Amino acid sequence: MEGFTYRGGTLHAEEVSAVELAERYGTPLYVYSRGYLRHQFRRIREAFAEIDPLICFAVKANTSAAVIHTFAAEGAGADVVSGGELYRARRAGIPANRIVFAGVGKTAEEIEYAIQEEILGFTVESEAELHRISECATRIGGTARVDIRVNPDVDPKTHKYTSTGKKENKFGVDLERAVKAYELAARLPGVEIVGLHMHIGSPVMSIDPYVEALERVAPVVRELKAAYPTLRHLDIGGGLGIRYRDEQEDLDPARLAEALLPTLRDLGLKVLLEPGRFLTGNAGILLTRVQYLKEGPEKTFVIMDAAMNDLIRPALYEAYHKILPVRETSDTLTGDLVGPVCESGDFFAQNRELPAVQAGELLAVMSAGAYGYVMASNYNSRGRPAEVMVSGGTAKLVQRRETWDNLVAGETIPAWE
Repeated sequence: MEGFTYRGGTLHAEEVSAVELAERYGTPLYVYSRGYLRHQFRRIREAFAEIDPLICFAVKANTSAAVIHTFAAEGAGADVVSGGELYRARRAGIPANRIVFAGVGKTAEEIEYAIQEEILGFTVESEAELHRISECATRIGGTARVDIRVNPDVDPKTHKYTSTGKKENKFGVDLERAVKAYELAARLPGVEIVGLHMHIGSPVMSIDPYVEALERVAPVVRELKAAYPTLRHLDIGGGLGIRYRDEQEDLDPARLAEALLPTLRDLGLKVLLEPGRFLTGNAGILLTRVQYLKEGPEKTFVIMDAAMNDLIRPALYEAYHKILPVRETSDTLTGDLVGPVCESGDFFAQNRELPAVQAGELLAVMSAGAYGYVMASNYNSRGRPAEVMVSGGTAKLVQRRETWDNLVAGETIPAWE
């Protein structure tokens, strides 16, 4: 299915007009398709149905309670990378025994919180972290279940900032160190070895890096499985790529499953997957209203009310987002789509063929459901947008727009005299 289509010349989120949404909730506005979220989750579940995997939504992609709850209702788990994400996942209905906690810098406070919640396991990134987890578990009289993240040194052919499985990346331990890291874990009090974890990066558009990574990791998994009877699952990460451009296609989970299942069957472990972008990326758009057209000496600038503080991916990753007019038109102009923030990096498109729009008209920034609102900030003292979820013909506000009062709610002006 598609979450966003034209009907009668107007862009719709499922059955609701984007014009109606903008008029009702204002702009900038994030809009999510509940139907598409569920569609994407079910694609992965059905592709790997033979081995009944635990699909842990990567909460960092989108922390909306409504989004997380949608996946919880589908039976999902969660992959979290902070105490705050763990709190959000539990609040939105994800059972603790379906939650894995990753990240290279977990604090003692976060670790103890997760142990007390009795989560499924920690993804451990280093020997130093193993020691800290053991100390925390011993201090509070609990048991920490751990997977050690191995770095297969595979190039996922993605942006250098989103590659995570190469030797120069900060994540995990290399294959040569993995066995010794597990030997350390076996000696430490309060620690139970339950699995092994790998993740190569995001967004990955080819199945080849996954196959290569699994082939490199499989011999280590077999060795560890023989040595540690409690080792019962293999987390193969996420990172599945999505369509950002017309010529692209989502990485097909059915093809990925076909390539990986022979090895996964042979290993005989419970499989975990951690998709984030794949589930939410094309389930969301950012609606923005044009403020002015500015004719510069060399190009035209389309100035909108959304900015880099609302969606930072183009500035941070040089990421491409397709731009659609809410009122369908075939007329175009060439220029830059920019926001009001005082930075030259405040753009969503540069030197691009854009819809020919005028002040007051609406544009949709597509593929904004992952790493969109969740990375938004208050730079230039701009309030973050509202978020809306659409299901069929019904739209519901799931995050209120921030006000100026929200911006200063936590501040105090001290009296020095």
